[in-house]
Amino acid sequence: MKIVARDIPPRAAWALEQAGVHPLLARLYAARGVRAKDELDDGLGRLLPPSGEKGLKGIDTAARLLADAMAQNKRLVIVADYDCDGATACAVGVRGLRLLGAQHVDYLVPDRVTDGYGLTAPIARRVAERGADVLITVDNGIASVDGVAEAKALGLTVVVTDHHLPGPELPVADAIVNPNQPGCTFESKSMAGVGVMFYVLLALRAELRARGVFDAATQPKLDPLLTLVALGTVADVVKLDANNRRLVAQGLKRIRAGQMPAGVAALFTAAGRKAPVATTFDFGFALGPRINAAGRLADMTLGIECLLTDDAGRAAELAGLLDGINRERREIEGGMRDQAMLMAESLFQEDEEPPPAISVFDPDFHEGVVGIVASRIKDKLHRPTFVFAASSAPGKEHELKGSGRSIPGFHLRDALDLVAKRHPGVLLKFGGHAMAAGCTVAEEAFEVFERALAQVAQEWLDAATLTRRIETDGPLAPEYCRADMVDTLHHEVWGQGFAPPTFSEEVQIVSQRLVGESKNHLSIKLMHQGNPVDAIWFGHTEQLPARVLLAFRLDVNEWKGERKVQFLVEGAQI
Repeated sequence: MKIVARDIPPRAAWALEQAGVHPLLARLYAARGVRAKDELDDGLGRLLPPSGEKGLKGIDTAARLLADAMAQNKRLVIVADYDCDGATACAVGVRGLRLLGAQHVDYLVPDRVTDGYGLTAPIARRVAERGADVLITVDNGIASVDGVAEAKALGLTVVVTDHHLPGPELPVADAIVNPNQPGCTFESKSMAGVGVMFYVLLALRAELRARGVFDAATQPKLDPLLTLVALGTVADVVKLDANNRRLVAQGLKRIRAGQMPAGVAALFTAAGRKAPVATTFDFGFALGPRINAAGRLADMTLGIECLLTDDAGRAAELAGLLDGINRERREIEGGMRDQAMLMAESLFQEDEEPPPAISVFDPDFHEGVVGIVASRIKDKLHRPTFVFAASSAPGKEHELKGSGRSIPGFHLRDALDLVAKRHPGVLLKFGGHAMAAGCTVAEEAFEVFERALAQVAQEWLDAATLTRRIETDGPLAPEYCRADMVDTLHHEVWGQGFAPPTFSEEVQIVSQRLVGESKNHLSIKLMHQGNPVDAIWFGHTEQLPARVLLAFRLDVNEWKGERKVQFLVEGAQI
């Protein structure tokens, strides 16, 4: 492991400080590419426009089609995805279309096990059987060539809204809205599926306004949907570029002010988190996993219904169910993680480096949590990792469904594409992003896939990329080691591509001991620039030397009314 301090452009930090930004925040923002204070303006007026020269390709067509359908009182059905982005996108679509006057809006979410991902031909037939006229995909559809073709053959109008990378062939839909489709000049290529659906609603409202359905004074407000947009954006771990940060900031403001759907409020309660001081951490590690758990182990309809209901009692009931499913998910994940880690570590000797890519499969693995387990192995071994489980879908018993997570410098979907070209027929299906992807292989082809992925990784990755690096913001001045300063930092929008503040410096270890039920966390007392500080390193059991370079984040530990700064250790360079 290597701990590396980020470059902090002094002119940018100085300019931000001169503009009134707190000195510590000025330094942090400058290190993340912010050059001027106006870039920190998170007002709605600063959002990228949906339409126009730099708008989303296809969005005006989508808005016209939806406006026509609403004028003719047609039936709209949204086909969602079974993760938090898909669930929030679906809820935003249903709520938003109803707000704008649609009389018949329904949704259908595929089952992870029996249906698989995306708009398939059988899903299209189920939508048609519901009497739908218009099919709208959210967080899927860009790769659903056969599904869209079937829907069109059944006489449906198809509007695809998605953010995933397209394959070599686009579906022949009536409209496609995806910032990553060829020819789209929209600047925010990292928008989540829920963000794309929100933008479609903005364009639809503008279209209805142009048709005289309402004017600027009487038009429905869509900003209450931003709480769901923020939740889905953070939970999907997309890059928080300037536009995404504004969407998330707007959602957080409303939640902190108590303005949120009943289901979001209930999820905060179920997770034991406080909405008035909500952070992006709550989205990514408290609410998001509870919604995702429904899609992993049960039926994502539970998650979507929780986000759609306006009944506080019903919301509390559904949030309680989701919390219970998440506990079950954690139990399953724990056993699987231990087994998968043993399998991964058996691929190399203790004194050797891990292979350039890791693929593991066990017939007892649960396909609903393979992605989480892959992420855990990737985090520990710093290698692109795929974890496979046997498909539970009827007639697919000899297929393996895999979920992969990657490291910086290794584009996972592109790697799968190369594997598919070199070994035709091995990958039955694949798709995804740079850092996360999924695929299906025949059980007998697993070893071919394992070797092929490792070969691509061997070619693409060098020693520097295979060395885990923790980027930090350098030393923390002792005057900033205060609980109120930690509150200030937590109030800002941090996440993927706009990393939360992590500091690093050499400290003196005073004492250390293992804590927790399984004795798998290291509790540390240390001296930071002459001051005593408590620290904890979760999931770490090896003792540290008397002096060590630590990378750490800041947190506040509350005990008997006293609030003290605590370091959350991210890594050590020994």
